[in-house]
Amino acid sequence: MRALRRRAAAKAVLLPLLPLFLVGACSGGPSLENQGAVTAPPGDSKHLTIGTAGFTESDVLAQMYALLLKQAGYSTEILSVANRELYEPALESGQIDVVPEYAATFADWLNAKTNGAKAPPVGSPDLDATMKALRGLAAPRGLTVLDPGRAVDQNAFAVTAAYAKQHRLKTLSDLGASGLKVRLAAGDECVQRPYCEPGLKKTYGIDVTAVDPKGVGTTQSKKAVQDGKDQMVLTTTTDATLSDFGLVLLADDKHLQNADYIVPVVNRSRAGSERVAKTLGALNSVLTTQDLASMNEQVDSWRRLPQDVARSYLESKGLLKG
Repeated sequence: MRALRRRAAAKAVLLPLLPLFLVGACSGGPSLENQGAVTAPPGDSKHLTIGTAGFTESDVLAQMYALLLKQAGYSTEILSVANRELYEPALESGQIDVVPEYAATFADWLNAKTNGAKAPPVGSPDLDATMKALRGLAAPRGLTVLDPGRAVDQNAFAVTAAYAKQHRLKTLSDLGASGLKVRLAAGDECVQRPYCEPGLKKTYGIDVTAVDPKGVGTTQSKKAVQDGKDQMVLTTTTDATLSDFGLVLLADDKHLQNADYIVPVVNRSRAGSERVAKTLGALNSVLTTQDLASMNEQVDSWRRLPQDVARSYLESKGLLKG
């Protein structure tokens, strides 16, 4: 679940911020009983506010959305709100019009909001089933979930390149078949989350002897694997720093992880038009998981500005005119 992942520090100075009137004004959002708000024709506001959750990847995606929409004739601005509990109601009310989200995580979040914290998860490794559930939960709230592309930011597991070579490991199945004892660097929630220790044992037969609670994808957790104190680390598929620690990902060949594909979510009454969908959908044909990792690296390691990284990428793919 993406809520457990490491978040890079938000670069607040890089993004124009709007006044944070969100708490009071957004607490309600469109009522689920207000069917007029849901069945009204899709809107096409000339001014659109793009939300970012304040970590590097979200910042870069928001900048790409803003640049593409501006080229399509919209005026745009970006609002950074790190807390989903704030930005999702703002999206419902139209104070935010567009936000990049993660399919399975957002589906589970809306499911819990709608049906209670103990509701069975609806996000799964099956993208089609996840999208169906997500759209079903989003529509009554006046939200439209646009199509996903190829880019996915899932939980992932990494070992050192030397360890992988020594034991001939390319997949998590290889690790399970090896019988090796594995000490796992991860968040403390890993011991009970189905995608983490229990899933590694049940799905792959991996002998996880202990969870070292150093966090998800943190420098400390990756350093522990690099130094041999732990054998594997829980990180993400778009982690841009793995090579700095001599780490490589093991393929999730049995699809333990949920389908956290990147999906734009829009307020239907303000940004539900076909023009918005077509404009943002242009990313689908080109944006890959590797591309996201590379852009994260440029911001986090090379200290480039998210807007510069976004512009360079779109221009390199022919999506943005110079």
